[in-house]
Amino acid sequence: MSTITLYTKNNCPQCLMTKKFLAQKNVEFNEINIDKEPQYIDSLKKEGFQSVPVLKTIDEDITIVGFRPDQLRTLAV
Repeated sequence: MSTITLYTKNNCPQCLMTKKFLAQKNVEFNEINIDKEPQYIDSLKKEGFQSVPVLKTIDEDITIVGFRPDQLRTLAV
């Protein structure tokens, strides 16, 4: 089981770039597409997120919003 959850949606260029970056770095993640699983939208909004992608580690020590290669590199260690 992956310790990273990535919230995405359809037709989101930043989401695609984030997934591609993580795949190239062999970083495993669990993807939750909010278009397919809309029950997660309210919880993301309650946490203050207004866009995707949102990446969280299971312990929530790391949260990354948007396509941020500089921050994503820290996960590829």
